[in-house]
Amino acid sequence: MLASWGSLPGLVRQLTGLGGCARPIRLSGYRAEHALNTATGEIGPELHRLDSTDLPAGHLLVRCNNRRTTRCATCAETYRRDTYHLITAGLRGGKGTPDQVAAHPRVFATFTAPSFGPVHNRPDSGRCRCGTRHPADDPALGTPLDPDTYDYEAAVLWNAHAGAIWRRFSIYLRREIAKRAGLTQRAFRQYARVSFAKVAEYQKRGAVHFHAVIRLDGPTGGDSPPPSWASAELLTDAIRAAVAAARITGPTLDGREYTFAFGRQLDIRPIRSADLDGGTELTDRAVAAYIAKYATKGAETATGTLDRPLKFLAELAGLDLTEHARRMIRTAWTLGARKDLEHLRLRAWAHMLGFRGHFSTKTRRYSTTLGALRDARAEWQRLQAAIARGETPHAPAAEPEETTLVLAHWVFAGTGLTSGEQWLTDALTPDTDTRGRR
Repeated sequence: MLASWGSLPGLVRQLTGLGGCARPIRLSGYRAEHALNTATGEIGPELHRLDSTDLPAGHLLVRCNNRRTTRCATCAETYRRDTYHLITAGLRGGKGTPDQVAAHPRVFATFTAPSFGPVHNRPDSGRCRCGTRHPADDPALGTPLDPDTYDYEAAVLWNAHAGAIWRRFSIYLRREIAKRAGLTQRAFRQYARVSFAKVAEYQKRGAVHFHAVIRLDGPTGGDSPPPSWASAELLTDAIRAAVAAARITGPTLDGREYTFAFGRQLDIRPIRSADLDGGTELTDRAVAAYIAKYATKGAETATGTLDRPLKFLAELAGLDLTEHARRMIRTAWTLGARKDLEHLRLRAWAHMLGFRGHFSTKTRRYSTTLGALRDARAEWQRLQAAIARGETPHAPAAEPEETTLVLAHWVFAGTGLTSGEQWLTDALTPDTDTRGRR
């Protein structure tokens, strides 16, 4: 079998470059480099050509970069680590974010969904309403006590409107902070700015809620000090008021008008600096690790649903799903057939129980970006590869008279690895540190 691969060392190098990705994207095509005279615009002869047919795998293999653990554990781990560094940079600085953000008022807040009916749970004291003390791994947790009276329509519609509710909250938050500072909304922009990073998480009952780091900066963001009146206490009070005011009027179905707001359980805790790591203090490291943990998990992890869209509802019959997840998906599919709800695209997102928002979002000035982190990692890998080849990396000369024109044409040719490539990848990939250490 190895002989059929041709150049085994070349295949090893190609697969190693994927970093253990289990479902790489396969591309057919070419990449050609030509000399280009920047003064005359003249295109010179071809300097180098990469053709997919000449590669050991027969295709160009590109990492899938899927954030879901159930789809690609390796790429999801990379996404989790990037999210950790993104959150950490906004809390203590680094990655292009000034260190002074560590002294700005910062809180960690959890915004829950409202109730759609009683579910099996593990209260801090006593028993579940069903009279049972459920173990932590009990599959009944999060499922309705009475499925026939549980409001599945409201649960799905909540997920579909969760992103809009967050946007409404963020608008009200700025208003509430300005009110407490004795400023108009227009004047507030001259004194302070709200920066945040949030991640969505599915509760076991299938409802989306949000974890967020919210920071109060000066007018230009993290590089400017907040005004003297800014404090974690003022920020906390403003968050509570904004949550109470944020409402979204949903659709009217069969004479019932739906209105959505965050649930009554709102947890807001100030974040202390890393050097105050003691007792019950919530540190920036703990917050970053907590948020990053949920960045790679979706409904498929929390409620045992699907990690890919449905083409037909009949597919549910052949899938191993809990009855609660099945009813959530079926409800989303049924509501998706209504013309007055087509803007919610509930059928396209039925596998996500109606939620179609981004799992990880942030304001522009919070910290660095995932793209910048990926670019930095790619540059580091390029330099390491050059060193391994015995080359001495150096910066290109400023404004060269000649540069390189790149012409490329790639066509999607599939996903995944052949059985032989998978075997070799498994042999080359080291065990992942479950704690995410580098």
